[in-house]
Amino acid sequence: MTPAGDLSVVEAQLGRPPRAVHGVAHRCPCGNPDVVATEPRLEDGTPFPTTFYLTCPRATSSIGTLEASGLMREMTQRLADDDRLASTYRDAHEAYLSYREAIEEVPEIAGVSAGGMPGRVKCLHVLAAQSLAQGRGVNPLGDEVLDLLGEFWAAGPCVPPAAGTQGGAGS
Repeated sequence: MTPAGDLSVVEAQLGRPPRAVHGVAHRCPCGNPDVVATEPRLEDGTPFPTTFYLTCPRATSSIGTLEASGLMREMTQRLADDDRLASTYRDAHEAYLSYREAIEEVPEIAGVSAGGMPGRVKCLHVLAAQSLAQGRGVNPLGDEVLDLLGEFWAAGPCVPPAAGTQGGAGS
């Protein structure tokens, strides 16, 4: 169960109520959630493959700038040219699926992860969220995105932390 304070922070980060939050998948060094794990099926029954959802508005804004720069196209080309990178990216896809299936198996999205995995790059937000939630070394392209972001938390919390929010990662 996600504490109400965390849900309030996520709502402030997103500017809307979050949907189908399973738990906090990663916390920013400031203590706020910055990635939530979502249920694989929304409240209305719709399948939802995006398990790791980046919530920090500073990180999401900076990643939007990276996406606009053509980085996704460059990364997709590298996947085609580098067998080792492509293999590791496929492994990241499998790790994503395993995490989601441990929450709930949803036949409609079986084998579908997010972010374009395993064959292309279509969402850097998802890749960064996976790297934060599952740790560096799982998704090499997500790690690269985090490296490019730098210390997005350095200016302090993106929204005021809610009373009772705990530090540390959790799910």
